[in-house]
Amino acid sequence: MWKEFKEFAFKGNVLDLAIGVIIGGAFGKIVSSIVNDIIMPFFGFLTSGMDFKSMKYVLSEAEIVNDVVIKPEAAIMYGNFIQNIVDFLIVSFSIFIFIRIINKAKKKEEVAPVEEPKGPTQEELLTEIRDLLKNK
Repeated sequence: MWKEFKEFAFKGNVLDLAIGVIIGGAFGKIVSSIVNDIIMPFFGFLTSGMDFKSMKYVLSEAEIVNDVVIKPEAAIMYGNFIQNIVDFLIVSFSIFIFIRIINKAKKKEEVAPVEEPKGPTQEELLTEIRDLLKNK
C-alpha cells in the first residue's frame, strides 16, 4: 500500500497540482491586495470616499444596552459582495490572459515545421532501376 501511495503521490500530475494550488493561494493574496489596496480605494474616491466593505442595507438595528449587545444587527453586506465580484473578475481575467499566452506559445511549437526524412531523388531511382535492369 505504501508503494502504491508513493507512486500516486509522486506522479507528475499530482506534484503539478500541488504546485498550482500553492501558487494559486499566493496569487489570490496578490489579487486581493490589488483589489483592496488599489482598485477599491479608487472606487471609494469615485463614490465620495465611501468604503465598499462598509456598504450595507440594515434590516434591523442592533440593540445595545450599557455597551452589551442584546440583539446583533441584521444587515445585507452588498459592499462586500461587490468587492468579491471585482476580486473574481480580476482573478478570472488574469487567468484568461495567462492561459491565452500559454496557448499561443503551444501553437508556435505545433506550427514549427517538422522536416520529414527525404527519400531518394527521381534521378537516383532511375539510376537504381537502370542498374537492376542491367543485372537481369
